[in-house]
Amino acid sequence: MPVVLDPDAAAVFKAFQEAGRPAYETLTAPEARAYYMEARLVSNPEPPELKSAAPLAIPAPHGTIPARIYTPRTLRQNGDGLAPCLVFFHGGGWVIGNLETHDVVCRKLAHEGELIVISVDYRLAPEHKFPAAVDDAINATRWISANAKQLGVDAARLIVGGDSAGGNLAAVVALAARDAGGPKIAAQMLVYPATEFARKHPSHREPETSILLTHSVIPWFMNHYMGDADISDWRASPARAGTLAGLPPAYVLTAGADPLRDEGDEYAARLKQAGVPVTYRHFPGQFHGFFTMGKLLNQANVAVTEIARWLKGLG
Repeated sequence: MPVVLDPDAAAVFKAFQEAGRPAYETLTAPEARAYYMEARLVSNPEPPELKSAAPLAIPAPHGTIPARIYTPRTLRQNGDGLAPCLVFFHGGGWVIGNLETHDVVCRKLAHEGELIVISVDYRLAPEHKFPAAVDDAINATRWISANAKQLGVDAARLIVGGDSAGGNLAAVVALAARDAGGPKIAAQMLVYPATEFARKHPSHREPETSILLTHSVIPWFMNHYMGDADISDWRASPARAGTLAGLPPAYVLTAGADPLRDEGDEYAARLKQAGVPVTYRHFPGQFHGFFTMGKLLNQANVAVTEIARWLKGLG
């Protein structure tokens, strides 16, 4: 069935086309990061007021991983005064994006979900190729769990999540934690996640899905991130994991006009088949990247509110 953009999504796509912005694959990684940052500033909605948003330095073998901890005015605390926490990994193809590009969505999730959000600024490619981002995501999650009380976090209510490449990292962290016997992950939030590097699903070939995250730019991201590494490694393609059984409950969001649509759909279906509780949400008229565009696309705000409701339902 042909993909039809919602009117607001079509208007945004037209505006991006008329702006004449260069394709990322024609740019260097630093140039692409600057363009991405500029676009986020234009499309982000107004942020809610929080109690605090503070820098955090997470120790790692290579030095430190920059992070930011968001504390809303209202928290769902347990009897010990500890709150649930979402460890958030930003999208951007493992090449672009940072704490600033996803600052507003983290603030909104903290505010509406009434929980602490810790956004992790993992190392980017091509300066730091696979598995540097994976190592940072796993190390950051382990450190947050080990230092939960000092952070005001309830280690029993630790959630991992992210959008696109960040959704990929969240899925990988959940798998790694399961296989290592910890840390305990209460749930995983996967917003149009990249789950399979082979790109064999039909949505990678449909003309209607080549919007913003175009078919031609995906190899640019992949080559920067993976280099000569094996794309079948489950740490790159979590769909290649031997089994998805025993993973924490998942929220999986996909968009109709998204090349990653089918792999996200399939991952959600396989999680269900493996006995994992799954909340699945599909936005048929939206494109990849819409989640952070709440100033331009109301459905982005709808998605954040629905995820916040799901986070609250976890306890």
